[in-house]
Amino acid sequence: MSAALKHATVGSRLFCVHSAQTIWHNFKSPTHQTLHHLLERCSSMRELKLLHAQIILHGLSGQVLTIGKLVSFCTSPELGDLRYAQLLFDQSPQPNKFMYNHLIKGYSNSDDPIRSLLLYRQMVNAGISPNEFTIPFVVKTCACKSLYWEAVILHAHAIKLGMGSHACVQNAFLSAYVACRLINSARKVFDDISDRTLVSWNSIIGGYAKLGFCKEAILLFREMQKLDVVPDVITLVCLLSVSSKHGNLELGRFMHLYIIATGIAIDSIVTNALIDMYAKCGHLQYAECVFDQMLDKNVISWTCMVNAYANYGLIDYALEMFNRMPVKNVVSWNSIICCHVQEGKYMEAMELFHTMCSSGVMPDETTLVSVLSSCSHMGDLELGKQAHNYIGNNNITLSVTLCNALIDMYAKCGALQTAMDIFFGMPKKNVVSWNVAIGALALHGFGEEAIDMFEKMRGSGLFPDEITFTGLLSACSHSGLVDKGRYYFDIMSSKFGISPGVTHYACMVNLLGRGGLLGEAMALIKGMPMKPDVVVWGALLGACRTHGNLEIGKQIMKQLLELGRYNSGLYVLLSNMYSESQRWDDMRKIRKIMDESGIKKCWAISSIEINGFC
Repeated sequence: MSAALKHATVGSRLFCVHSAQTIWHNFKSPTHQTLHHLLERCSSMRELKLLHAQIILHGLSGQVLTIGKLVSFCTSPELGDLRYAQLLFDQSPQPNKFMYNHLIKGYSNSDDPIRSLLLYRQMVNAGISPNEFTIPFVVKTCACKSLYWEAVILHAHAIKLGMGSHACVQNAFLSAYVACRLINSARKVFDDISDRTLVSWNSIIGGYAKLGFCKEAILLFREMQKLDVVPDVITLVCLLSVSSKHGNLELGRFMHLYIIATGIAIDSIVTNALIDMYAKCGHLQYAECVFDQMLDKNVISWTCMVNAYANYGLIDYALEMFNRMPVKNVVSWNSIICCHVQEGKYMEAMELFHTMCSSGVMPDETTLVSVLSSCSHMGDLELGKQAHNYIGNNNITLSVTLCNALIDMYAKCGALQTAMDIFFGMPKKNVVSWNVAIGALALHGFGEEAIDMFEKMRGSGLFPDEITFTGLLSACSHSGLVDKGRYYFDIMSSKFGISPGVTHYACMVNLLGRGGLLGEAMALIKGMPMKPDVVVWGALLGACRTHGNLEIGKQIMKQLLELGRYNSGLYVLLSNMYSESQRWDDMRKIRKIMDESGIKKCWAISSIEINGFC
């Protein structure tokens, strides 16, 4: 039996040990033996409750191993009932290690895994020493909830109990440290494992892949090859995901050739990962080739190709691929709706959303965020309200992400008060929530209120990011708060360690320009650590027109010509400046440059909606 146990999972080994104990157990009576063996063939909670009733009637409630068998069945994720298991456990006069282990295992796989940690503490306090079966399930909870310090304490306890070198225990801690994003701690555990299994290799390679350490993941795979450790599907998917994230085509092609050369058996998961890798590495034709050669395409395969076309802006191809899909799930619908939103086809995205609902597929949070984003960009308050009502009517939980999308939608559709009501009604707020609220106030010209919101954010203990300062500087710009704008621009780097980006410089140029400080704005641009973009020059040029400063306007034009930046709006703006100053020759020169460079004025279009028709 020892050879079989070496390669078994923790759960199956736990069952084997209990079965062995049952063989040597002296039953109280023939009835006891019969009931115990019937428990081993039990297939439903209904049968178990009937057997439990018989156990009580025959005065066998004090038989620890038999009650343990009841607890074991109740902790089964497929057939069991954890509440009943807890009831049995609580009624047992002396719960043993076997009961504790099974109940801890059950909670570690449940929606309330923290209970396994509490049970572990109860077990230790009761004087029952945990074993190599107990620890992995408790550590699994630490991994699930990213409880780093709890994992460290458990690790120390496991070493103290002499279980630090058990392979299943080490693999559990390895996975927990990866889940807590502590790759160095995970690597130390991996290096200490004397008898590494494929689980060990996959955990550490997967950890490096997840955290973006491409080189380390590749080196470990090469070490696997040297040691003749045969990779499995999980290993291949981990390495292909590294390739996808970093656009490392060389690694992706190497993995593909390795699969072909070794003839290793792969499934649709690996094939889908290959499609995703080639698409993200810029080789759409290879992705198409892998997809076309697939014999058993599933919904994920089709969705991968939809995403591939969408990422290249080939929205028509994406839609054609989507329409060919034999089966569509919520992820497929999300992909096609999202790609329409990204391409600015907001009305088409809304039409797809309605088709999705009509097809019987229930939208999820991602769908609704895309829909609300479409409403925001269109400024369609009525559609936005309909989306909000849909959320309420279908009892969809208002997550933080969904609330943030609603705030953004209402603010951009002109309903600032509704946006603020949602914000202040949120029980939990993240950095994005505060950013959206600050941006909403800035958009509507409430600069002082946006600053006050920023200070409240700091008071809440959350750390601002780049987007926070974009909203804050925009608020100062729209409200003419020059001194406060300068102050917040300075403390970005000095106090919060955030280097200003092009967007922050554009906000500052706009702020200074509106205040008539054109010289200071020009000096700020010259001191930028990066090249100014069209938005920066546009902000300054707009200020030049407002204040009638043609000299700086000409300097801007010179910079644009040297950089080869041809934006029709800026040229039209400068042309209008010359026209307003009655400098007709200069105006004609600008128009000539536009004609020679093929720069055409963009037509402005406005639309109104009456009774649902534009």
